[in-house]
Amino acid sequence: MRALEDLVALFARLPGIGKKSAARIAFHLLKADGQYAALLAERIAGLKDRVRFCSQCGAYTEEDPCPVCSSPARDHSLMCVVEQPQDVLTLEASHEYHGLYHVLGALISPLDGIGPDALRLDKLLERVARLGVSEVVLATNPTVEGDTTALYVKKVLEGSGARVTRLATGIPVGGDLEYADRLTLARSFRGRTRL
Repeated sequence: MRALEDLVALFARLPGIGKKSAARIAFHLLKADGQYAALLAERIAGLKDRVRFCSQCGAYTEEDPCPVCSSPARDHSLMCVVEQPQDVLTLEASHEYHGLYHVLGALISPLDGIGPDALRLDKLLERVARLGVSEVVLATNPTVEGDTTALYVKKVLEGSGARVTRLATGIPVGGDLEYADRLTLARSFRGRTRL
């Protein structure tokens, strides 16, 4: 069954989907009604045509500028810098942040050949100056690449007049100390707050 094998192979190329999960998805589609499979195929085929990058922040959007950048209800003096467009969706799901975003598009990683020139730093500086941003929150992942990028962005923003902050890191809610690694514990101690 070449058609089924080809579909399983395509699904297995998706991140987080192994061969067994890919097969389960393919068998599910075989059992599903034809309308569902057709609708799924239509949505997948049209995804690249409908979703693009916001010309302002770089997040995924169907309209340009995106709803966050064009909303007068957002705090335009606050900007959160993230690595990828999907990070915006993750942060928005928390309903805790009400400022603007800026997507870098990558993290500095010399081993992968990614330097500062691959980041959207010129656009960040232009937006911070034009909008009068007073605080830039760096929300890169707490990895070597994320920390390196955060330090570089902080240096780039030094003359902008904006205060540069970083998301807190540490032990997650519901986490046990015995399962926390040394780096997480060290960051938790450094970032402790007054009760």
